Amino acid sequence: MPEEGVQLTPKSDLLTTQEIITLAKLFVKEGVEKIRLTGGEPLIRPDVVDIVGQLCKLEGLKTIAVTTNGMNLTKLLPRLKEAGLNAINISLDTLVPAKFEFIVRRKGFHKVMEGIHKATELGYRPVKVNCVVMRGFNEDELLGFVDFTKDLPLDVRFIEYMPFDGNKWNFKKMVSYKEMLDTIKQQWPELEKLSCETSSTAKSYKVPHFQGQISFITSMSEHFCASCSRLRITADGNLKVCLFGNSEVSLRDHLRSGASEEELVQVIGAAVGRKKKQHAESALMLFPLCQDALQNSQNSKQWGHTFSHWLTLRARFPKQMRKALMENKLTGQLYLPRSLPEQQWHITTGILQPHLSSSCVFQKDPSSTFDRKCLDASPVSQVSVDYQSKGASPGSELGTMVSHASDSLTHTDEEGRATMVDVGGKPCSRRSAVAVAVVHLGEKAFGMVRQNQVKKGNVLVVAQIAGIQGAKLTSQLIPLCHNIPLNHVEVSLSLDEDRHAVVIRSACQTWGRTGVEMEALTAASLAALTVYDMCKAVTHDIVIEEVKLLSKTGGQRGYFSRV
Repeated sequence: MPEEGVQLTPKSDLLTTQEIITLAKLFVKEGVEKIRLTGGEPLIRPDVVDIVGQLCKLEGLKTIAVTTNGMNLTKLLPRLKEAGLNAINISLDTLVPAKFEFIVRRKGFHKVMEGIHKATELGYRPVKVNCVVMRGFNEDELLGFVDFTKDLPLDVRFIEYMPFDGNKWNFKKMVSYKEMLDTIKQQWPELEKLSCETSSTAKSYKVPHFQGQISFITSMSEHFCASCSRLRITADGNLKVCLFGNSEVSLRDHLRSGASEEELVQVIGAAVGRKKKQHAESALMLFPLCQDALQNSQNSKQWGHTFSHWLTLRARFPKQMRKALMENKLTGQLYLPRSLPEQQWHITTGILQPHLSSSCVFQKDPSSTFDRKCLDASPVSQVSVDYQSKGASPGSELGTMVSHASDSLTHTDEEGRATMVDVGGKPCSRRSAVAVAVVHLGEKAFGMVRQNQVKKGNVLVVAQIAGIQGAKLTSQLIPLCHNIPLNHVEVSLSLDEDRHAVVIRSACQTWGRTGVEMEALTAASLAALTVYDMCKAVTHDIVIEEVKLLSKTGGQRGYFSRV
């Protein structure tokens, strides 16, 4: 959900219940076999149970499905099941409650989990869980989602993020199917590939002895446009032949102007005839060529996806629709060949306000150009720090360090130029670091944070997520830092009443050849900066101080602890 909210479509512009049923009857008559209510959030529509009940009465319709965020599922599912709902998809992009709250800007993680368990209790098999995987946001949760299928009959569907950001394509946020699969196989090398229908958009796998399975929707790295069987109708009645296309045809306007069934079929056939072979953007056609390079690059991400409200129908196009498409051929337009009369299509119709978009934080291009003059420096050979020096100034903090400190700067070469340390020959060991930062807010801003009255949202929750993200992106923010696989990151924030301050503590752990001091310091710093950013509208008299390392373990220089 965007911070500023969304502009809702006027109710008069939306398809009415009867208009939805009228279109559904038309498509079912022409061979439609599956209808899906999706979103946005279809379950907030008051008449959704009635819509499902009326759809269930349509002869020839085999499947009625719903895609939901799960917040209202526990309450509505028994009635929906009784009305005829027989398939469920639940959207869930994280298993971390704080991260979930950050995405949706409200609490409710436990409600979604209750909805998933309720669906399994009522006998839905499988319950599909849709997870859009986004680099820098939730790709570290892949194994947790797979483990989620161990004891529950779920089909966790990992969806490649379709990186449309404004009017520019951005692949930096996307994690490809192959990259996800490689990560999962490192943990479960026995992962089995399952057979799928030809028209299926998913590639399915299963860990032996797990109740559930996982699937991949490879909409970017291995697009399935040629076999895509989906059409969509938005909440206000616009037919879209491609989710990513801009071309729309208003079926609502035709309905309200009194168009006959035959005329509607011809309108639909003409739109289908204009369907492109693959995603409309030419940049997508280049994707297979750059996929490997993208997988190996260090990418951060700003996540975000566009939600739309749909009603989905699976259909064949015999009789009048095939005839309409052939007529389009005579007028010079593209058409579906007669050799594919049994081709299945999905027609998707929205039942709620469309074009609800959401975006979140952290986009950083790691590439940068430095002026050499900024890097040139005089050779430094005798620089060291004695943490137990007797000459420490009054009031300064002392630290203890076991082992030997370096007698020179490690990130400069013999000529004084910046260089990255080669850690390839170092032994691996367990390493940890703890850092802190303090943000002095002043009485007014502190009170608003304490009462959670800041307009931008929950300051402590957002700052916590920012700190965790910052730790993972340290190598992209600090030029000479190594990219370290972190085993654990913890960021906590507490309120200091006496100082009207937020105290931030970060802890990082890894098993590797270099330490995680910078990761801990970056986490604390970004959490502090986020607190500042969210409170600066209240006051600019905010001071960030005491950003420091508290302790570290592991490595050649051993243990350090600040007294």
